[in-house]
Amino acid sequence: MVRLTKVRTAYHEALEQTRLDVVRLGALAADAVHASVISLERRDTTLAARVIAGDDDVDQLRRKIEAACIELIWRQQPVAGELRAVAAMLEIIVDLERVGDYAVGISKNSIKLADVALRPARVEIGRISAIATEMLREAMRAYTEADARVAETVIARDDEVDHLYARGIEALQDEMQADSGLVRAGTIMLFVLANVERVGDRAQNIAWHTKEMLGKI
Repeated sequence: MVRLTKVRTAYHEALEQTRLDVVRLGALAADAVHASVISLERRDTTLAARVIAGDDDVDQLRRKIEAACIELIWRQQPVAGELRAVAAMLEIIVDLERVGDYAVGISKNSIKLADVALRPARVEIGRISAIATEMLREAMRAYTEADARVAETVIARDDEVDHLYARGIEALQDEMQADSGLVRAGTIMLFVLANVERVGDRAQNIAWHTKEMLGKI
């Protein structure tokens, strides 16, 4: 009985350590998106390059968490709640890695736009990014605090991002049609807009995974 208790204690400690790594991965991904948009707005190619280089850390941590989850399942048959927790981790880290990829995409396009003198003026990249990043941070808070109410709030906010995304595309199209000199920058900004919008989608996914983990679906 004593040995079994020690095994279960060690198991729960490993589960908690893996959960903390998921939280850390969320922070890395959110910081990367924030920095990538700043690099775009300030024409800061050094910051953009730093975001791109930092993606290796995101990928490495994702692999570490994935390996830990597999070991948690293999080491001891988890009960229902533990299994839901491990399953949520495996789902969430996929979304977080993709968020890191979106940050890289924004940064690469930021570098392309660094020497462009004229840019579309009516696209609210900063506003859309702020909302999407806040959604991501709140989704991770919902996961960290096991709060289904916060998760539901994140899910509901995705409509706001989608609305601004559609308005941004329309604004880009209007400006490019009015001034052919904006076509190159506008086309690149379309890719940036898409990446930012997808951050909101991934935040919504994480909120859904959290609700599933909590049995609130």
